[in-house]
Amino acid sequence: MPLPLPPVAVKIAKRARLALSAERAAFWRSRPVQVDQVLYESFAGNAVGCNPEAIFRNLLDHPDYLHLQHVWVISDRAAIARFEAEFGAHPRVRHVVRGTNAYIAALSTSGYLVNNATFPPSFGKRPGQVYLNTWHGTPLKHMGFDMPDGAHQSANTLRNLLSADYLLAANPFMAETMYEGAYRLRNIYQGRIVEEGYPRIDRQRLTPAQTQQVRRDLSRRGLALGDRRIVLFAPTWRGASFSWPDRDVDALAAQVDALQQALGDEHIVLLKTHQVVHRHAATRPALARVLVPDAIPANVLLGAADALVTDYSSIFFDYLATGRPIAFLTPDATDYQESRGTYLPLDELPGPVGSDPAEVGAALRTLIEDGAKHERYDEWADRFVPFDDGHATERIVDIVFGRHESGYRVRRARTDGRTRLLFHLGGMRANGITTSALNLLSALDPQRYDVTAVMGYAQSPAARANQLRVPAHVRQIFRIGGMNGSKAVQLRRRRNDWRGTPLGPRAAEWHLRLWEDEWTRVLGSGRFDWAADFSGYSPFWANLVLHAPATTHAIWLHNEMVADRNRTVGGRARMHRSLGLVFALYRHYEQLVSVSPSLTELNRVQLAGSAPSVRFRTVRNLPDVERAATGIRLPLSSVLDEGEPRPEWFAELAAGDATWFISVGRLSPEKNHARLIRAFAAVHRQRPDTRLLIVGSGPLEDELRTLIEREGLPDAAFLAGSRSNPYPLLAAADCFVLSSNYEGQPMVLLEAALSDLPIVSTAFASVEDALPPGAIHVVAQDDAALAAGMTAFLDGDVPASHLDAEAYTAAVMAEFAAVADPR
Repeated sequence: MPLPLPPVAVKIAKRARLALSAERAAFWRSRPVQVDQVLYESFAGNAVGCNPEAIFRNLLDHPDYLHLQHVWVISDRAAIARFEAEFGAHPRVRHVVRGTNAYIAALSTSGYLVNNATFPPSFGKRPGQVYLNTWHGTPLKHMGFDMPDGAHQSANTLRNLLSADYLLAANPFMAETMYEGAYRLRNIYQGRIVEEGYPRIDRQRLTPAQTQQVRRDLSRRGLALGDRRIVLFAPTWRGASFSWPDRDVDALAAQVDALQQALGDEHIVLLKTHQVVHRHAATRPALARVLVPDAIPANVLLGAADALVTDYSSIFFDYLATGRPIAFLTPDATDYQESRGTYLPLDELPGPVGSDPAEVGAALRTLIEDGAKHERYDEWADRFVPFDDGHATERIVDIVFGRHESGYRVRRARTDGRTRLLFHLGGMRANGITTSALNLLSALDPQRYDVTAVMGYAQSPAARANQLRVPAHVRQIFRIGGMNGSKAVQLRRRRNDWRGTPLGPRAAEWHLRLWEDEWTRVLGSGRFDWAADFSGYSPFWANLVLHAPATTHAIWLHNEMVADRNRTVGGRARMHRSLGLVFALYRHYEQLVSVSPSLTELNRVQLAGSAPSVRFRTVRNLPDVERAATGIRLPLSSVLDEGEPRPEWFAELAAGDATWFISVGRLSPEKNHARLIRAFAAVHRQRPDTRLLIVGSGPLEDELRTLIEREGLPDAAFLAGSRSNPYPLLAAADCFVLSSNYEGQPMVLLEAALSDLPIVSTAFASVEDALPPGAIHVVAQDDAALAAGMTAFLDGDVPASHLDAEAYTAAVMAEFAAVADPR
């Protein structure tokens, strides 16, 4: 047995595969789009089915479309065998396997793309391609942003929906609740929503001869139907147990037996499982006599079934078009609604609902024998299958392939008049930029602004924690997958970057196409009235935001940017090249936003060669007032991580016997914590009852720890590390101290003021307007001056600061409106 590869080798191999895939995609994307070729994909290639199959079968023999070539994406071996048996000799039909070079070629060059789920993250729709996403059912269970952690889980789905030219909705409920609501397409989606019924439901309209053929097919596969009525049991999969299909199979076997006993010998219960569960169910002898093979399409089965039992599966919406009875077996209804949730109350479903399969089976038997409908059945049919008259496929084909929208129910996504804002938030690290971004998003009025946050796909624990703090009303779009474009094009781009001369948005056709393709890959047809790179430090994102079409572009300047560019860590100016590239893009931004008036003036002067002076604007940072108010009241122990032993400083701070200075910030050169430690050493020699707590982490942690030892302060000065909730520490301390060389508008000063702490700070360009006048005791940037300021506090000469949060927030919101929404 071969030894497993070490993690680094696995990572290298994965990157190599991704690079090869990207290069193949770039090659095929350079080839012309084949306007007469249609690519179909259903459930990531697991089947030839659903709406794409119905559309394919209609087009294949349609006299107006005999010129079309058809390519099916299939990954399942059994499905490939069935497909080849039926279509292997057809001159205009072939298949490709998902993930192969042939798949990449077909996906990159087909003129029409039809999918009922999602294409992979590398997919970006090209000009000339027409993408129809049919989805795979009207949702009963929560979808998209309505699910727990739905933004993160739905990243690729939202990307696909935004990329589609047409989104198929079986009914208005699906269009409004799922597309426009759960996936937040309202206001920004530029494609078309088609409400003309579901092609797959057409396949349920079987003639008596077709029904008999389905029964014969089932009998040949070992299902002993005889003359018995078919009751199809088609449960969905439980999201929580997806990884444990064996458990589902055990429960399903017991439920089938109980249903069969209740329905009696004149009926036969057949089991239609989710694809993941099917593989396990097929190995159980007890289910062999009732398990429906995947070879028979679900909607054909529905057409042949005399009744349906399901739970939360959207299959029951399709079955409403038959007019035949439905029952709902929901033994885990309470847990399911709490963990996943449903859009419609389960006690209002159009059929008997229960947790006991015997009781549900008995109630369904009564409906079948009486030939009766549930009291809500017609109401639900009118609402959810109003357009399914057997001709939905014809209409969809005419709309998408015939380009005839007039006279059909085809519309744009609804808009509500709000200003559409886009923010790139950065890497979501635990730092001041992330905090200020989250605070601003929380303060924006959702009645006035439709807000979208775009970011990398958060994976680290810290980034995920911050991503989960994004306000619920904010639409989140993640950049997943890699940038398309050949190695030659990427090398050409990077060569310009290495020279320090990045191209502007429209300087060269190849460069424009590269970035417009990436915008389309990440954000599809999304359109915004204003787009901002709030992070402001990444050349990649500064470039991408500049390619947001037909909008105002803004970039945030969180600091003295020239000083930040020249900052060294370990003797290296780590941001010199990257910020130089960002500076070169400033001239293409309409707005350069600094976070305090004095910082705006300083950046305006120092960056005069990078952008016209009139483009420099001011929007101050906002604190999270509610979080601060809550955090201040929390016990001191809440700052500790679960299971963390109490640090040596904790008990002494809790006792309150000493006078504590506190500083919060990243341990990096511009913060100059070394000066703070030296100044505190001078104070401590005179006042041994003083203590210093430095909260934060960063590259200088080891150096600062050594300095504390060298100054003889191991029992008086402490490095507390990063703390996600510093407010109890602020509440327990006596004076806040900042020793920075330069800053933007430090969030920590706002937080200290909300905690009513006295503040001592060194003088930097924006310190005077970081808080209202008189709130900060400002001293010169040297050890002695800072020590004197701390002594002044001990002598009672530095009063507590205060921030009128309501007035301050209103003023900042006015500044923001003047930049993003000058109405």
